[in-house]
Amino acid sequence: MILDDVLRRRVLQVLSGQATGVPEYVQELSRGGDPGYFAEGGAVWTVHADIATLVAGPRALLMQALHPGAMAGVHDHSRYREDPLGRLVGTIRWITTVSFGSREQAEGASAWVRRLHEHVRGTYTGAEGEPVAYAAQDADLLTWVHLAFADSFLKAYLRFAARPVPGGPDAYVRDWAVAGELMGVPDPPRSVQQLDDRLDRIRASGILRADARVREAVRFIRRPPLPKPVAATYPALFAGAVETLPTWASSTLGLRRPTRAETAATALVLSSTRRLLGEAAAPGQARIRLRRLEAEAAGRATAD
Repeated sequence: MILDDVLRRRVLQVLSGQATGVPEYVQELSRGGDPGYFAEGGAVWTVHADIATLVAGPRALLMQALHPGAMAGVHDHSRYREDPLGRLVGTIRWITTVSFGSREQAEGASAWVRRLHEHVRGTYTGAEGEPVAYAAQDADLLTWVHLAFADSFLKAYLRFAARPVPGGPDAYVRDWAVAGELMGVPDPPRSVQQLDDRLDRIRASGILRADARVREAVRFIRRPPLPKPVAATYPALFAGAVETLPTWASSTLGLRRPTRAETAATALVLSSTRRLLGEAAAPGQARIRLRRLEAEAAGRATAD
């Protein structure tokens, strides 16, 4: 029990930035003034509350790194080497707020990220050695990041979660398109087929690649500086991330496909972590908001 408590604290520190209690930004989810963009118990709630997100995160980073513009933005402007956990917590905060918060909270969190991205711009070396300008707000980069995210979280859930996506995989892609729009993605995909088609078109364009910067990022994603108890289980999570990548992506990144034993270890680590952490706090805080709003609406109806 003591060992479980120590491990739980270390995991929570990595994921939320604090070892005990509910983070303030999660508590805020109970205080919003509207139901939010996504239905309680719907596709987005289910996928983003599941422990399979621990596989989806590194998978999304691996996919995003394949685009030289996205990789340049991370390389030139991110502090992922100096403060990887801080960057992780910031990303989780945005996902959590958009997924479970009110519309006002989701829009505020997305506006905050967009403001950070206003200064992310520069150049990278193109395939022919020419300088190519990029900006984080470019439509092609916004689209690639959204596609990589949606594909990663859906594929990780389908591979490692215990129950189907409510409404099916198309429901998740369709609903999460709202998050893309909040971030400025033009016409995000609204079905799995559209998602696959967009990924295929970008791959066919020839822009995706794995250069020295990407190889450096892959080494970091494979072995991030995590606390010892968490670091011991991370290789299994990374194996799950690679196993759910398209074969062409893992090949481009120079990553060996995991063995059955390695992916069995992924499932075991996820199952153990699910038992260790219990239910995610964010849906519970969101339900407090929803029940309050329902009670307020019922009170108004009675008064009328």
